[in-house]
Amino acid sequence: MTRWLSDDEQHAWRGLLRMTSHLQARLNHDLAGSGLSLADYDVLVTLSETPGGRMRIFELGRQLAWEQSRLSHHLARMQRRELVRRENCASDRRGAFVVLADAGRIAIEQAAPAHVCSVRELIFDHLTPGQVAALDAITSQVLHRLDRQQGGT
Repeated sequence: MTRWLSDDEQHAWRGLLRMTSHLQARLNHDLAGSGLSLADYDVLVTLSETPGGRMRIFELGRQLAWEQSRLSHHLARMQRRELVRRENCASDRRGAFVVLADAGRIAIEQAAPAHVCSVRELIFDHLTPGQVAALDAITSQVLHRLDRQQGGT
């Protein structure tokens, strides 16, 4: 038997969907001046936070929750723009690394201050510390459950 959402749950769910859609559109718009998309930014910031600015391609896809096809196409576009490069994995001929290129590091360093200002203006400047803690708790709980389900446990 289907457990339908209550009116309150439905309202919260639809609000979450609308909020994420609007935030992504606004953040993409705000990043446009840097020449980066929000997807570019996600890839670059993830790589910039890893040792040596490199990680296995499958790990990047898992961390971003992107399907292999989307990741491959996006990385190819970023590689043509010289933001990232691919390197073969010596220990696993089927595997490869994606590496943050110098142009990618410069791009993320230039885009980050304005991006953080947008995030702060759109979200955190209007929340109380308690609301920030609640948001963190909610996102952590949902992501933990999704990670467990993805891992097969």
